[in-house]
Amino acid sequence: MSRRRRAEKRDILPDPLYGSGQLGRFAGRLMLNGKKSLAFRIIYTALDIVKKQTSKDPMQIMERAMKNVIPLLEVKPRRVGGQTYQIPLEVTTQRGEALAFRWIIAAARSRQGSPMSNRLAQEILDASNGGGSATKRRDDLHRMAEANRAFAHYRW
Repeated sequence: MSRRRRAEKRDILPDPLYGSGQLGRFAGRLMLNGKKSLAFRIIYTALDIVKKQTSKDPMQIMERAMKNVIPLLEVKPRRVGGQTYQIPLEVTTQRGEALAFRWIIAAARSRQGSPMSNRLAQEILDASNGGGSATKRRDDLHRMAEANRAFAHYRW
């Protein structure tokens, strides 16, 4: 972390097929070892699978999946008077989107026995229907924030 000034936010290019900035950021998060073209291929194959299974616009399903996974609250540990409290905080849009990307990709990677594009397609479909590991993770985080609502006054 720089001591001089805040790091500048870089503009991430939208994806070439759909022109979506969100998919461009998603590909950057999915990418391993600098292989962005492979990440885009996995995403596009997954969206094709989603389109075949639902016969709807895959971008709308992706948007609905993201909406179902993005958290509104999170907890952060704060040390007050020798004790550590889990304090609920609201999540900014950028952080919420980053968490959702991370959770969807982690859930897809944890599924075993099929290619990554199939696993990603299944996770997107599950998330858009309100199920899946990523949505469960968001619900667990919201439940924890609700349980620790009494410590919200320690927020500063």
